[in-house]
Amino acid sequence: MLINKVEICGVNTSKLPVLKNTQMRTLFEAMQQGDKDARSQLINGNLRLVLSVIQRFTNRGEYVDDLFQVGCIGLMKAIDNFDLGQNVKFSTYAVPMIIGEIRRYLRDNNPIRVSRSLRDVAYKALQVRDTLVNKYSREPSINEIAGELKMPREDIVFALDAIQEPISLFEPIYHDGGDPIFVLDQISDEKNLDLSWLEEISIRDALRRLSDREKHILTLRFFEGKTQMEVADEIGISQAQVSRLEKAALNHMKKFV
Repeated sequence: MLINKVEICGVNTSKLPVLKNTQMRTLFEAMQQGDKDARSQLINGNLRLVLSVIQRFTNRGEYVDDLFQVGCIGLMKAIDNFDLGQNVKFSTYAVPMIIGEIRRYLRDNNPIRVSRSLRDVAYKALQVRDTLVNKYSREPSINEIAGELKMPREDIVFALDAIQEPISLFEPIYHDGGDPIFVLDQISDEKNLDLSWLEEISIRDALRRLSDREKHILTLRFFEGKTQMEVADEIGISQAQVSRLEKAALNHMKKFV
């Protein structure tokens, strides 16, 4: 069902209630005293949060109904773990948890296989992340997560990267009414930069200004990767001479590069 339809998962989105801050606080206090009806009212009163979050995931080919249901799980977790004493708006706390729940769902349905051990580390890291968000009301750093798990920071980063869902290079990320900007347009090609092309021309020009012996030495050293001893053996001079000629040739080239 499309996101712009009125009904999602049997919920008439046009009739969803909107709770004021004072109502939210009263309901949270009642829920924490065991009032189950207050919890239901909090869920219904914040379903618009789920609707706003799932819009950013609608271009991934997933059913909106599925995303909505998963987002509701994240909402319920946020409601059950929200601490009124932290003086933080509920939406500020809930949105990252809803997003996290949807991302976990997308990762679990990812066609790219990731080893069980990496998944275990990643999910432990995500659980610790949720705990720290609840504790400090902010996004924890990787170092803090690694400290809680007593694991190297690099292992945490590697595991979390491994379970990231793939994204198409042709996914549009910006559209101003004209041609869209795709992910591919934002990726630099370090092997095909104008600067590298100009540097290569400059180096070739500088090489042409060297003597044949100097060019031969630099070619053996930097294009064929030979040591000074190997170059000395090949052209029949001492290693010290190769070193002097190489240094002189490089200094000569610096004038033209």
